[in-house]
Amino acid sequence: MKILLIEDDQRLVEFIKKGLEQAGFSVETAEDGLSGYDLALQLEVDLLIVDIMLPLIDGFELIRSLRVKRPTLPILVLSAKRSVEDRVRGLELGSDDYLTKPFSFAELLARIRALLRRAGRPPERLVIEVGGLKIDLLAREVRRGQEKIDLLPKEFALLEYLARNKGRVLTRIQILEKIWGYQFDPESNVVDVHICRLREKLGSAHRGLIRTIRGAGYMLTDET
Repeated sequence: MKILLIEDDQRLVEFIKKGLEQAGFSVETAEDGLSGYDLALQLEVDLLIVDIMLPLIDGFELIRSLRVKRPTLPILVLSAKRSVEDRVRGLELGSDDYLTKPFSFAELLARIRALLRRAGRPPERLVIEVGGLKIDLLAREVRRGQEKIDLLPKEFALLEYLARNKGRVLTRIQILEKIWGYQFDPESNVVDVHICRLREKLGSAHRGLIRTIRGAGYMLTDET
């Protein structure tokens, strides 16, 4: 499930994004109201989290405008504006929930799940099963039967990304941007090194899960 987070506090963005991804969500971000509005129309997102005090277009105006185009999109306001008047205004303009800062991440996650249930969205997958492996997105664990496979954070993130895109070829550029967050360096072999380590840790019985597609990239399949 994909969530769009529109927030201009980058430290808060990193905190929320990390927590939501660990909970199994895919997260897109925008740091101002104008780009956030455009992304909300361009992307197939399941829920929107929006701050009120945003550059270019504030959250109130964004919600009002967006409700015309996306009337059923669940919207959760996350704001430092705590007055009753602000909360009422946000809800009357079309938001579905209003959470004030500072907040508990556990409460934010519970409210997100409640909004998705109310909207009829299926619950996010917390465990991905592929080729005899169980990838627990919440506990950040991988098991082969009862055996736990110890992975470093980047190795787990790489396996999760491949598993979420099972059967699809992912290029080195896509993997670098998603897992390491920087543009492709033709001289870098960081992806190949991590794929090699991941195959070794999965064991000989599962090395065939991650296929090298010559000239294209890597793909995870159910076949071992």
